[in-house]
Amino acid sequence: MAQCEVCGNDYGMAFEVHAAGAVHVFDSFECAAYKLAPICDNCGCRILGHGHETDGKFFCCAHCARKKGYTKLADHV
Repeated sequence: MAQCEVCGNDYGMAFEVHAAGAVHVFDSFECAAYKLAPICDNCGCRILGHGHETDGKFFCCAHCARKKGYTKLADHV
């Protein structure tokens, strides 16, 4: 069994994520998101979908980017 690097659970169905040259082991997508997902620089939520990045800052949506003064970003649906 492999041990989740976030919660420490030994789990027979743990999985590996290869990202940025490192290998991570998790027992759930929740733990993977907690460890790897960027955090919105405005509201603090984890960005699980297509967020926005500008000047090294991450935002979950254009609204949050505008709150921090980045007015040129737009959401697309």
